[in-house]
Amino acid sequence: MEWYVYRRGSSPIRKVSRKRGGRRKRVLLTVLAVLIAAGLIWCAVVFNRINSAETTAPMVQADAGVILGMSMWGDEPSPGLKERLDYGLKLYQSGAFSRFVVSGGLDQPDYKYTEAEGMKRYLVEKGVPENVIALEDKSTSTYENLLFSKTVMQQKGWSTAVIITHDFHGRRALEIARELGYTRPQLGVTESKVMSMLKYKSREILAYTKWKFQQLSL
Repeated sequence: MEWYVYRRGSSPIRKVSRKRGGRRKRVLLTVLAVLIAAGLIWCAVVFNRINSAETTAPMVQADAGVILGMSMWGDEPSPGLKERLDYGLKLYQSGAFSRFVVSGGLDQPDYKYTEAEGMKRYLVEKGVPENVIALEDKSTSTYENLLFSKTVMQQKGWSTAVIITHDFHGRRALEIARELGYTRPQLGVTESKVMSMLKYKSREILAYTKWKFQQLSL
């Protein structure tokens, strides 16, 4: 039993309410602190995973190099997309694969070319024969890039692939390829000299987190 000493005009009920309100506030602050700490730990874990992506070495010759799309700048690939294309071209010239799948849909309704079409035009200008470039021009996300590209490969009778993208994007891309059942997927990643890593790695932490939730439902 609790005893209350109070003067005229005071209320023991009011004192109890204040105690309960204070306790509830402390619980909420504790929960909030735990959530923030968990979020920071998760971000650190994901950041470490993002930075762990490396080009497969030694690389085994594959049927195709799948270049994942990025934005177009009008009729031309963006500087970031050109980095992926140039790295894919380097791997192609080294004999890592003999065919390309270029993957990416339409960025803007008024654009003349899809990402895939823009990538094909760029590679052809660099001397790649048109008949070794397959287009996947419907995708709007990394998951769709790899899902639809796998269908294109199956239609062509190709089974193995090197997934080509930037290093900050490589871990998620490789995980998705494995989840989709690619045959021994390999990774080809390049660093960016034209993009802000603060911006893109921050976005990739969010995108990777979204992917892990999506993976639970697959």
